[in-house]
Amino acid sequence: MEVNSVGQTPQSVSSTTPEPSANSALTSDFETFLRMLTTQLENQDPLNPIESSDYAVQLATFSGVEQQVRTNDLLQEMIAGNSPTGLSDVAGWVGMEARVAGVARFDGTPVTLAPNMDAASDSAYLVVRDASGQFVSREQLPSNATTVLWAGTSDTGAPLPPGDYLFEVESVTNGEVTSIKQIEYYSLITEARLNSDGIDLVLNGGATVSAENVQALRSPAPI
Repeated sequence: MEVNSVGQTPQSVSSTTPEPSANSALTSDFETFLRMLTTQLENQDPLNPIESSDYAVQLATFSGVEQQVRTNDLLQEMIAGNSPTGLSDVAGWVGMEARVAGVARFDGTPVTLAPNMDAASDSAYLVVRDASGQFVSREQLPSNATTVLWAGTSDTGAPLPPGDYLFEVESVTNGEVTSIKQIEYYSLITEARLNSDGIDLVLNGGATVSAENVQALRSPAPI
């Protein structure tokens, strides 16, 4: 028996067999079904043969399953086709404003927020935290506001330094906080980059997000 240079018995290289696709599995199942049907015909009672309508039901049942499998495959292909897979798919996004969730990069320019407050709430408040999660400010939001501008100021109105900030909306009903949700924000897309995991979008200020995490696109607001 051979022993390698580190004193261990060489291991045989194992190969991985690819999993069969749904279509190949379906073909195999259909062939099995035909064999079973043939065997059924060969061994039926001559004095009490199986009705032809029974065969029709069996064939119709299998055909329905086959059609469902193919429909599911088609739906998966359609869903995959809706996801951006190449730079050409997102070329038109550069220069647009993307609505995304997460930490926003503040460079002194007001940040457009899209709060999703509870419809039944009496009031709502914007809570701002820094990149470390520390509380920065809290201010009341206009009722039913779809977008608001955060100017980058503290509770006292003092300007805050450039940096990364996280935004939350507190919905309040009868004086009680009913929910706390992360707020999405709009930022200009300045570049699209292709990497091994997909496409990253570079936002104004240098922050990056995955193209799959973009919730909406809009034309930039006029200056």
